[in-house]
Amino acid sequence: MPKFRKKPVVIEAVQLRPGEEPYELSQAVVNGVVRYTEDGSVLIKTLEGVMSASPGDWIIRGVNGELYPCKPDIFEKTYEAVHDH
Repeated sequence: MPKFRKKPVVIEAVQLRPGEEPYELSQAVVNGVVRYTEDGSVLIKTLEGVMSASPGDWIIRGVNGELYPCKPDIFEKTYEAVHDH
């Protein structure tokens, strides 16, 4: 099978923390894309349908502005912090 490398793209992401509603997601809540549940998880309308994110998961803004969840172990293997100078 041919091999491909992921293009270097800078993304925005915020990690969910128990009991917190990140400011970075407030507009998505207003727009109905994100909904907090009583058990602390978050429901996100993605391009593939509604997905759930739990505390500790990351919410990523994709290259087209879409939001989607990512488990912490996958996030750590895939992304590294960008430090603006």
